[in-house]
Amino acid sequence: MSELAQRSELPVPTIKYYLREGLLHHGEAVGATRAKYDESHVRRLRLIRALTEVAGMRLEDVRRVLDAIDDDSLTWHEAIGSAHTRLPPPISADETEAERPRVDALLARHDWELSEQSQHREALAGALTSLAALGHPPSDEQLDTYAEAATLIAERDLDALRETDRAEAVEHAVVSTLLLEPVLLILRRVAQENSSRRRAN
Repeated sequence: MSELAQRSELPVPTIKYYLREGLLHHGEAVGATRAKYDESHVRRLRLIRALTEVAGMRLEDVRRVLDAIDDDSLTWHEAIGSAHTRLPPPISADETEAERPRVDALLARHDWELSEQSQHREALAGALTSLAALGHPPSDEQLDTYAEAATLIAERDLDALRETDRAEAVEHAVVSTLLLEPVLLILRRVAQENSSRRRAN
């Protein structure tokens, strides 16, 4: 147990709590008070840390994500979707009614579908509403350009996960969604700065 705590960087009481709650499977008994833990335990704890510390999920939601990973009747896509639908939306959407038709048209143009649990439609409509209120609504052509770029990025993300198992794929999906998005934002700003410099010369 102490080795597992060291490798997972979690305190022993936390690991024991996860064992009691069924979030972590028990190790192989090697004595009356000892158990053997393997790499699968380390990876499960790493995933729980990503879901709780990075994604900020409650343990009830973490349990649902873990159940989806362990449910062999669910596809790889459904397991990842179980985590994605429980992530907080990137934008708090209040007034979205006016921009919903534009969002639905954008989704249709790119043959995109969203699950009923997805918050992406409302979040995108909320962002477009804010832009329109400030007098800077993006054109459909601009949105299509962003959508095409997002598709390339998404395909690259998924290609990197093809050889991973479901637990690792879910962990990567959560961590990269929350921590890689700032990288994309910074890269966009760097690109704008350099494109502006080239045009000025």
